[in-house]
Amino acid sequence: MSSRYLTGKARKLKELTLKSDNRICADCGAPDPKWASANIGVFLCLKCSDIHRSLGPDVSKVLSVTLDEWSDGDIDSMVEVGGNSYANSIYEAFLPKRYPKPKADSSYEDRSNFIRSKYELQEFLKPSLRIVSSKMSFRSFDSMKSSDSSFVSDTSKKDEVEREFIGELKVKVIRGTNLAVRDMLSSDPYVVLTLGQQKVQTTVKKSNLNPVWNEVLKFSVPQHYGPLKLEVYDHDVFTADDIMGEAEIDLQPMITAAMAFGDPSLLGNMQIGKWFKTSDNALIKDSTVKIVDGKVKQEVFLKLQNVESGDLDLELEWVPLDQ
Repeated sequence: MSSRYLTGKARKLKELTLKSDNRICADCGAPDPKWASANIGVFLCLKCSDIHRSLGPDVSKVLSVTLDEWSDGDIDSMVEVGGNSYANSIYEAFLPKRYPKPKADSSYEDRSNFIRSKYELQEFLKPSLRIVSSKMSFRSFDSMKSSDSSFVSDTSKKDEVEREFIGELKVKVIRGTNLAVRDMLSSDPYVVLTLGQQKVQTTVKKSNLNPVWNEVLKFSVPQHYGPLKLEVYDHDVFTADDIMGEAEIDLQPMITAAMAFGDPSLLGNMQIGKWFKTSDNALIKDSTVKIVDGKVKQEVFLKLQNVESGDLDLELEWVPLDQ
């Protein structure tokens, strides 16, 4: 997109592309997607965009992020959804474990089967959120009323979806220390975080074994959540990215404490919980849950697992749905 178009709504679209969860394809996780489905609200790689295009514009309106001119309506649709994480929290809410998402190197057949099941057949949506006709766009959720037999109430798309979630988790990836060498003398590390079907990643730090990111990644936390999975990779241009360690973060101490104490803005600074270091987890030391200036926060210091060296510093923040 030419810089002369980066005014007003077009600038909002540009800002959306810079969000960490929108830097990978919504369907296969390939990095640096250059295409988007304007009515669904997701960013896509070239291979997945070809399949979206085959569904027809009534199902998925595919546009190039850099080459096409976008209408105000198309930009509004993308901004309204918010990008990959939010769209996937809806379209993949009931994705079975036996039905893995395609990867960047998956075959056309596997990719096509998944995308058609996800968007055209809506097999992974909550049944009460399924659209009556495949010709309706993602934004149609907002306008459907209780008179429609496929909806159980007149609430909007976001109201329906938020019933499936208990809050938002912000993860600030601060820094890595003494990370493993995967190239000749150094590595190009980046961090991938996964919660259920939501996956986000940091930027790549070139030739740096002690990178500082200070990047905030966000997740919607479902009622039935598991551990937050963390992986560090070395970015390679011509070969598959090499793993540089992994870890799991137990979210239960923070979320349980936060929900037990209620509105943190009404409380002073205090400790409300703790995740203890044991031989079974990756903690370097006990991780306390605190209320700091009206916010629930937790510092986490991890020793990366299944790797020769590497530590990672994070800060978690819990945001209730009503904030």
